[in-house]
Amino acid sequence: MSQIFGQNRHATTDTGFDVELRDVFKFYGSEAAVRGVDLSIRQGEFFSILGPSGCGKTTTLRMIAGFESPSAGQVLIQGVSMNQVPPYRRPVNTVFQSYALFNHLTVAENVAFGLRLKHRQNREIEERVGDALKLVKMEKFTNRLPGQLSGGQQQRVALARALVNRPAVLLLDEPLGALDLKLRKEMQVELATLHRELGLTFVMVTHDQEEALSLSDRIGVMNQGQLEQVDTPNHIYEQPRTSFVADFIGDTNLFHAKVEGYHPNMLWVTTERGLKMTAKPSESGAALTSGQVVVSVRPEKIRVSLIPPSDTQVNWYEGRLRNVMYLGTHVHYQVELQSGDRLTVMQPNTVTDSPGLDTPMYVQWAYSDCLALPREEP
Repeated sequence: MSQIFGQNRHATTDTGFDVELRDVFKFYGSEAAVRGVDLSIRQGEFFSILGPSGCGKTTTLRMIAGFESPSAGQVLIQGVSMNQVPPYRRPVNTVFQSYALFNHLTVAENVAFGLRLKHRQNREIEERVGDALKLVKMEKFTNRLPGQLSGGQQQRVALARALVNRPAVLLLDEPLGALDLKLRKEMQVELATLHRELGLTFVMVTHDQEEALSLSDRIGVMNQGQLEQVDTPNHIYEQPRTSFVADFIGDTNLFHAKVEGYHPNMLWVTTERGLKMTAKPSESGAALTSGQVVVSVRPEKIRVSLIPPSDTQVNWYEGRLRNVMYLGTHVHYQVELQSGDRLTVMQPNTVTDSPGLDTPMYVQWAYSDCLALPREEP
């Protein structure tokens, strides 16, 4: 099956990249939706563009698809500029959150629609539609109408319709956003399997951090029309380059602080409420030796205990338990420190009883889990 869908390379300039954006801007009137985006997506990569609503991620995907034209800059697919190429002539297909199926056509007719527009022979259409439906495990539903299918089944049909045209790049616009949580998890596995089997380049837009982290080879985090960081999921999470990325990806505790001293790979800082911490500079803040910083500590890196820690080399503070949230596999504690700061702490659910509210307790974390980032100007 991977030979059918994955090796249909178009005539290209072989750069090793299937999608390139070079200093791309998009203006709506005087408003910049995308500002100076430079991005190269490798052949066969699963790349996700992640960010909050209104950050420019969907506009970026629509420029790759050809539904929007860049105000400035170049969009290239397989080394060829697409700026003057209409959507239907680009070697891409898009899967939408809304599925966009024709309700009066059967599953097979929906999948065959693009091939019929290209005036393919009936025998070829029948073979390719059969292969595409088999790939998404929908071959038993060929004669059903979309209204007779579940949301997950409709999404599989939408995938088959996109894949049957043998695109070089599959674009996914919030593809699982309309599904309930359980089905969404199942479809994430399906997408990962499809990508692995086909070897196609997938470019997905999502606001779901967990989805991007679990599926992607690399992630581009967008904020206010710009890419804040492009990196692997592990590096995005463990080594964010900005306080926005640290705050947006997963949960974190952020402190505004001032650098009081430094040593190679170590900073001594004091927060606005007077907490003294030892922190590790992030890669983007490696040269920090003074001034204002933002310190990030992930909730799962923090340990709690009812007695003071014996290791005086860690950051540790006394506080009181103010709130407990039971989440099944994990428990979230909110601890108010003596300084007045409140911390979120995430612990595995390994105990049957949580401490009562207002219980005195101690929190601690290693300096290497305390990341100092440059303070961004408001």
